[in-house]
Amino acid sequence: MNQLVNGEWRTDTYETTDEEGAFQRGETTFRNWIAGSDVPDHVDAEPDERFQPEAGRYHLYVSYACPWAHRTLVARSLLGLEDTIGISVVDPWRGEDGWQFSPEKEGCTPDHLHGNDYLRELYVAADPDATCRVTVPVLWDTKEDTVVNNESREILRMLSTAFDDLGNDVSLLPDADDTATVADVDEVITEIYEPVNNGVYRAGFATSQAAYDDAIDELFDALDHWNDHLADQRYLVGNSLTEADVCLFTTLVRFDQVYHTTPTTLREMRDSITDFRTERWQRIRDYEHLHAYLRDIYQTPGVAGTVNMDHIVEHYGCPGSPDGFDPHPVGAVDLQLDASHNRAELSRPTSQ
Repeated sequence: MNQLVNGEWRTDTYETTDEEGAFQRGETTFRNWIAGSDVPDHVDAEPDERFQPEAGRYHLYVSYACPWAHRTLVARSLLGLEDTIGISVVDPWRGEDGWQFSPEKEGCTPDHLHGNDYLRELYVAADPDATCRVTVPVLWDTKEDTVVNNESREILRMLSTAFDDLGNDVSLLPDADDTATVADVDEVITEIYEPVNNGVYRAGFATSQAAYDDAIDELFDALDHWNDHLADQRYLVGNSLTEADVCLFTTLVRFDQVYHTTPTTLREMRDSITDFRTERWQRIRDYEHLHAYLRDIYQTPGVAGTVNMDHIVEHYGCPGSPDGFDPHPVGAVDLQLDASHNRAELSRPTSQ
């Protein structure tokens, strides 16, 4: 896999699987926090006074194709921060040179701040000796002229807490009247990460039977669990949409179109896997409550506009793409995202 090594772009350094054939996701590099952010207990960091929350100061580099970057786009929209935090959108195609800017392509933009051709140039500008993967999202500070953070979950929390006075009245965390707590949200985000958010990659990129079997079992056990959980509860945590729902949504909305891979496709990708456990490859459409939940979140004002299925399919379907899953062609999967969901009746008054 390609990455920066001492500020130089290399194409032969990063291994995506371990000796047992299990997919390994590398750590993100820039982990600063904007002043005024509520840092979760599990994070060993403190807000940095250098980074003050100000309108027009910060800029997000994103891909509509990437589920991790998509989290930040959903939050930015729901929280009314479009005029406060600008965005630059990379090309959904990611080749040998990594994420690139292709402003001539529909849905993409130039690097609005620096005019770079490649996202890696931004990383080197922040750290000339950077040794790391080049990923989205990236939160850039125009005043300090550096990357603040490139970990999606942490950017999501910063958007939720540091910009309260600059957005609307929407919150992505439980309020004081809710039966749930912020700790509950953090617990659920952690609980869905490994089997679901990362699980689709662990299944898709496994290079051994054992690694594949582990990933598949954990993925569909988790989907079964959350389908049951949502049978009589509108949202994952408490009485309102939270960060946890954002984190699950960006995986679910991609699942049937690009993660639900056929055994034939997997066989072409991973010759070492011979038993493809086809009985477990359910679609989200096959889950009564998860599918209705997906439609519910999608129809929440501000969410649908962040979903660019053309970019999603191009990214995962391009031959040679590091994330290539060889999905169905665009239009072949009818996700029925605008269909009625009938989940509003599951809402419960906060006093109960």
